[in-house]
Amino acid sequence: MNKVAVVFAPGFEEIEGLTIVDVLRRAQADVTMIGLAQEVTGNHNITIKADQVLDESLQDYDMIVLPGGMPGAKNLKENTTVIESLQKAYNNGKQIAAICAAPIALEEAGILKDKNYTSFPDFADDIQSGKRSEMIVVKDGQVTTSRGPATALAFSYQLVDILGGNSEEIKEAMQYNKLVHSFLDK
Repeated sequence: MNKVAVVFAPGFEEIEGLTIVDVLRRAQADVTMIGLAQEVTGNHNITIKADQVLDESLQDYDMIVLPGGMPGAKNLKENTTVIESLQKAYNNGKQIAAICAAPIALEEAGILKDKNYTSFPDFADDIQSGKRSEMIVVKDGQVTTSRGPATALAFSYQLVDILGGNSEEIKEAMQYNKLVHSFLDK
């Protein structure tokens, strides 16, 4: 499976960041937790130890994923290396994914132009390009976006499929299908 960089900035949303890493690793993806520092504390005071500190472009990765949260998404948006890495990856046909508030970094990088996307509702006014959707996960070409913490599993399963994995097996193993069916039964 392809190489994936999940980029953690101070103030990231823990559910989103850790769910993405967990699900992709269950799918046998080669996932690297890239931090803006060696240790990064999320919005809810949970600190993770990054596998690697961001010190250069993420050109060696097939997919770059940005967890949301505030001020995490703002910190991603304001980091020149993150923005340049997103632009280079996008221009080289790599997959780009962002959840919750993190699409504001995609906007900063100019990646959402003429794209369908979704984000946390509070950030609709911060994104001027593209067409906003109310769907929980939106894939448009090489850009995949999602709405927030509650959509982290659905988002992560979509990323597994994009990478060529089998999300159905992982959904079954994690009891996700039972959860979805429980909503449909009511």
